[in-house]
Amino acid sequence: MPSVVAVDPRRVELQPAPIPTDWILAGDPVAESAEVARSEDGTCVTCVWATTPGTFRWRFGVDEIVQIIDGELFISDDLGQPERRLGPGDAAVFPAGTTQVWRVTQPLRKVAVCRHALPRSAGFALRALARLAAIARGDVRPGA
Repeated sequence: MPSVVAVDPRRVELQPAPIPTDWILAGDPVAESAEVARSEDGTCVTCVWATTPGTFRWRFGVDEIVQIIDGELFISDDLGQPERRLGPGDAAVFPAGTTQVWRVTQPLRKVAVCRHALPRSAGFALRALARLAAIARGDVRPGA
């Protein structure tokens, strides 16, 4: 059985994780991160990520859910969406394939849950298998 991972994201020791230089639009942001958990199947990773102020374009290759721990940023897209502010306690979902401009005004720290999207049919099959396994273990009654 997997063990529970509990961390204080403000105290996680981070390692350099440079932002690609061609993504940087203004300033000299310096990013760091640390993986804190990974699903058994490897499709979901939780990490703590931080950066110093700057403006950069971020291309999301996976679905990402973030919760801001410290700092402030403003996000916008290339489609003319007005800037939105995110600060401590705020959460946001960035679907795979989207691009956002991040304007970080204060040193930022976030928790990110990154998930590789599966085709809808594969997701359905996984949920069905999980349900059958739960029924076999007696965790769930059939038809409940």
